[in-house]
Amino acid sequence: MALAVALATFRPQDHIDAVDRDLPDLVRAVTAAGATARAAHWDDPDVDWSAYDLVLIRSTWDYIEHVAEFTAWAERVAALTRLANPAGVVRWNTDKRYLGELAAAGVATVPTAYAAPGPADGLDLPAGEFVIKPTVGGGSHLAGRYRPDEHAAARAHVARLHAEGLTALVQPYMHRIDTTGERALIFFGGHYRHAIRKGAVLAPGTAYDAAKTSHPDVRAWQPTEAELALAERALAAVPGAPELLYARVDLVDGDDGAPRVMELELIEPNLFLGVHPESLPVVAELIVKAAG
Repeated sequence: MALAVALATFRPQDHIDAVDRDLPDLVRAVTAAGATARAAHWDDPDVDWSAYDLVLIRSTWDYIEHVAEFTAWAERVAALTRLANPAGVVRWNTDKRYLGELAAAGVATVPTAYAAPGPADGLDLPAGEFVIKPTVGGGSHLAGRYRPDEHAAARAHVARLHAEGLTALVQPYMHRIDTTGERALIFFGGHYRHAIRKGAVLAPGTAYDAAKTSHPDVRAWQPTEAELALAERALAAVPGAPELLYARVDLVDGDDGAPRVMELELIEPNLFLGVHPESLPVVAELIVKAAG
């Protein structure tokens, strides 16, 4: 009997302007590699997840609105079959407070402070330009960029996040992103696979609750030795040294020109297979191998 693989995705929604363009190609490639593959909505109550040898989390891009339900789903699925990535990794990676753990482990990250729900008056804001966003979020959802003279607007932003029960993340704006961009290094099967570079997402003056383009000006990228070394160091610092079928490490340059980890994407990262079609059959074979 052929191996069965489910690729978990989300139901199309009017307020989420995102389409997983890689998903149809990935379903076909996994099928061609020797498994029965189908895309399934993670929140579909009629799906029998135990019928699959592997459930691969792909584009569950609405999970940020249903974190408790999503992590509970991951735990249920992991009890029935193999889930990639593991449920413990999913739970850890949903909240960007993991950046503090990476920094404590010696990984070079973008300097980050946190403000849990409560009074925002005592919040220490950076002296220069800075960014505020929720620790649980994706696609620059509710992310804003502020000048030093916009502290009142920034505090109102934090108050909005707190009103929704969200913890605010505060980072200095990494100005080199405007010239050198953001790099995303994708790993699959425990090894580096390919990378992309994209432009800055947060343009000056863009309201934090405005729609944003998550991946502007995407192009293929050849990472430097320093970028590869930092990405590998970040993945090695994930608690418990779990087996990761896939991972994406997002990097930006600090003021000194050295790379810093901006995010570690271990749940539902865009793999940019459309930019790197040569990776598609390799990824599909690794998925089938993981299912077996």
